[in-house]
Amino acid sequence: MRVRWALLFVAMCSLTASGQTAQPPKLDVPYQLFTLSNGLTVILHRDASVPVATINVWYHVGSANERPGRTGLAHLFEHLMFEGSAHVAEGDFDTLLEAAGGTSNGSTDNDRTNYLIDVPANALELALFLESDRMAYLLDTMTPERVDGQRDVVKNERRQSYENEPYGMASLEIDRMLWPEGHPYSRPTIGSMEDLTAASHDDIVAFFKTYYAPNNATLAIAGDIDLAKTRALVEQWFAEVPRGAVVQPIAPPPAVLADVKRKTITDQVRLPRLYLGWLTPRGYAPGDAALDAASSILAGGKNSRLYNRLVYETQIAQDVTAYQQGAALGGSFLIVATARPGHTAAELQQAIDEELDRLRREPPTPRELQRVLNQIEASFYRSLERVGGFGGKANQMNAYYFAGAAPDFFAEDLARYMALTPSDVQAAVRRWLPPDRRVELIVEPETQG
Repeated sequence: MRVRWALLFVAMCSLTASGQTAQPPKLDVPYQLFTLSNGLTVILHRDASVPVATINVWYHVGSANERPGRTGLAHLFEHLMFEGSAHVAEGDFDTLLEAAGGTSNGSTDNDRTNYLIDVPANALELALFLESDRMAYLLDTMTPERVDGQRDVVKNERRQSYENEPYGMASLEIDRMLWPEGHPYSRPTIGSMEDLTAASHDDIVAFFKTYYAPNNATLAIAGDIDLAKTRALVEQWFAEVPRGAVVQPIAPPPAVLADVKRKTITDQVRLPRLYLGWLTPRGYAPGDAALDAASSILAGGKNSRLYNRLVYETQIAQDVTAYQQGAALGGSFLIVATARPGHTAAELQQAIDEELDRLRREPPTPRELQRVLNQIEASFYRSLERVGGFGGKANQMNAYYFAGAAPDFFAEDLARYMALTPSDVQAAVRRWLPPDRRVELIVEPETQG
């Protein structure tokens, strides 16, 4: 044992030189950026460490772009895009990819819809063909029957993920409480049953023509690629897609919480759950990084303040989470805790408020903040190890570009966190998480007959 501790001591000493900790490698992600004549923006990044490639498309449309009465169309298209196009029969999209060793996926949020294809590097052109065909020719095969089939799938997803999921409707209720009526973020990404039923085939065709145009999209390609050949392939497969009309920016109503909004709902659950929510800065804006760090200090793992107090010490909670969600039109900060049997949401709220008050009065300790920053830094470097998937470099480069930054914003993004001080976190909590301007939602078990 003494030998092992001695070796550990030597290893720790080797990390320092002249009293300074060894500096991590620079987050350098070189890229090429160009735009086709039809307005499609393309980002290329070469990473030859593994013989794979990824195609990552962001359409700049999400549920925030939907109009009242026709919610859920952005998410519906996430399903329709995998159902075949003019030169790809229904079912062949996944069959062709799987035969080449590839996979595909997609996701929708308030601000964007993204699609990714991960393939071996030698199947890059197949992925480009499939992606370009659904961008250019999806409407050729999008019959009313095909729309109805996916409409039913989305309705079942809503039932499974929200209506029949324990506490599932709470997230929809929180959005309605946080954001004013008429704000795009007050509407659920999944859509309502009534709107999904009411949407006609013509509504869906018009939605595609408006938002699924190359000038409203960004294509990121990363992996073991030849940059010149890949650019030529992009021009070959995407240049013929016609440009669409310019999409008008969203002009949401102001979102302000002037007081405390409280509500209690019931659900078929066994334990009470408490939701506390605040309006916060949009993604990458001042305060966003500090609140992200605050969420980890409060509920990021078993060493966090709320977990220690609610789950470990007093044992009044089953679980507790906190997170900052910075989006394009604004952000929100949520704390969610589930009571243990025999305890109430009021007990949870009192304990959480006491911990928030402590953080408002006194900054976190340097050790607490350093633990969080170490985790964030490690996550950044792990993200550089992959090009594909939702956590890979291609998707993140698209996210940076969508937010108005350069695709290689990695170093600057990390610097937002590494420059934080304990007083920065305290100031953000005091500024953005006041006790008198927030929403409080309690989910209580339904009374048993």
